[in-house]
Amino acid sequence: MNQFKSVTLALVFAFTWSASAQDNLVKQVSGNGTAGAGYQFTPIVQLDATPVENQGSSGTCWSYSTSAFLESEMIRMGKKPVDLSEMYIVRKVYQDKAEKYVRVHGSLNFAQGGALPDILYVIQKYGAVPEAAYTGLNYGTEVNEHDELEASLKGIVDAVKENKNGTITPVWKNGFTGVLDAYLGTEPTTFTYQGKNYTPRTFADQVVGVKPSDYVQICSFSHVPFYTQHAIEVPDNWTWGTSHNVPLEDLMSVLNGALTKGYTVAWACDVSEKGFSLKNGLAVVPEKDWSDLTSDEQKAVFTAPHKSRTITQENRQLAYDNYETQDDHGMQITGMVKDQTGTVFYTVKNSWGDRENPYKSGYMHASDAFVRYKTISILVHKDGLTKEMRSKLGL
Repeated sequence: MNQFKSVTLALVFAFTWSASAQDNLVKQVSGNGTAGAGYQFTPIVQLDATPVENQGSSGTCWSYSTSAFLESEMIRMGKKPVDLSEMYIVRKVYQDKAEKYVRVHGSLNFAQGGALPDILYVIQKYGAVPEAAYTGLNYGTEVNEHDELEASLKGIVDAVKENKNGTITPVWKNGFTGVLDAYLGTEPTTFTYQGKNYTPRTFADQVVGVKPSDYVQICSFSHVPFYTQHAIEVPDNWTWGTSHNVPLEDLMSVLNGALTKGYTVAWACDVSEKGFSLKNGLAVVPEKDWSDLTSDEQKAVFTAPHKSRTITQENRQLAYDNYETQDDHGMQITGMVKDQTGTVFYTVKNSWGDRENPYKSGYMHASDAFVRYKTISILVHKDGLTKEMRSKLGL
């Protein structure tokens, strides 16, 4: 039976564009009494984005970062942006991931994580819904708390995988769906948006309006040939989807070129480095290893410009091969700035709300060296690439 859900939305006129938040970040980072007080940033590119959100206690940064990315895409296309439901994307991924997990006898990572293209997978296959139609908070909290949900779902698929009955029952998916319904709420099949009825399919096609085939994921790894498509070997790539593998300099050229042309970028990266500091609002890679820095020197890299490590194809590959660089976070890159020494930093929109961030904006600055070193992949509209690069990639 279809569920009809009426949604009252105050949309674009209630939005606070985060360009102002980015302006505040640039201004405040050179203020007194805060971390990073010695940095003075000058904007190079600042692109529009929707307000920062909070993923709470959930490993769903991939959904938040790519939803934010597509919301910016709507702005770029001249559309009124929609606050997309991240949890609708999460729900559909859980459903398909569960089926694949059982099909491959559990030889798949079944957890909260996902990959940047997952949102395109869901939009292509199922559609999309606005946040107001599906918040995914059916268990009494104001923000996501998914550990119990994950454990409950994992228990079901593991029981099915063990197959102690000798045959897999035809109803296990009903039980799995029941858990999703209990925690996230019943999936909306129809809803009202701005006085008009939609299904997820018609909403994605008529209102969101992005074409999944227009987007490409770019990576840079030397253990596979460049200018070929490659399934990035990270646990959360559960679809085994492929990306275009290019040299590091081409990856950075794509990133810089896209931003300059007005395209924001979704960014999969590693944030386990000591140089990634939410508290300081910065992500940096000092020239020396952290173990070779004194306590005062470690603090100094967050308070004033310093010399960065030279990042090469070889040392970033070594970090990936040694599990020092893993796919543990997704964010959105919305612009570029430079510090007083001319070093480029990227303006990064996170999904951790404004907690612990000294600028109270939800934004950070990641240095050129950090992005070179710790990028797993970027997701971008293919029109953000040069004609030459598109030709190299066969786009």
